[in-house]
Amino acid sequence: MNIRHVTETDLEALVVIEQASFTPEEAATKEAFQERIQLISDSFFVAELAGEVVGLINGPVVSERYISDDLFTHIQPNRARGGHQTVLGVAVHPHYRKQGIGARLLYELEQQAKAQERETVTLTCQAFLVPFYERLGYQNEGQSSSSHAGITWFNLVKPL
Repeated sequence: MNIRHVTETDLEALVVIEQASFTPEEAATKEAFQERIQLISDSFFVAELAGEVVGLINGPVVSERYISDDLFTHIQPNRARGGHQTVLGVAVHPHYRKQGIGARLLYELEQQAKAQERETVTLTCQAFLVPFYERLGYQNEGQSSSSHAGITWFNLVKPL
């Protein structure tokens, strides 16, 4: 498996993976991915197997400890050092799940965040995913104020 930074040529594969992984209300749009590729490609990774993009992880760096809903529609370029690395999305193509790809993508993002002196990696997830993230060292800090897609989310944070 090869994990690398995203490129514009990955766009169509990203949309397919995102739509297969999230409801239409949750999923990032093609336009959102285009913006993220342009503004935060330094914190946007893809996993490839045999030259095929099979997974993705992305999120901007922010000043706040928790994700706010506005990040799903508007982001800024990442600062060089400090802050909190968010995860707006981690997704693996259905045919490649249960192989550790999501965990590898998280690990790669965490390593980069450490190198850039980020305080934490922070994300929101639904209740059924809390145990997955806890196994990877994330701490459940309770229900999020996010109402993205009308879902109840939980704040999970990994200090770096």
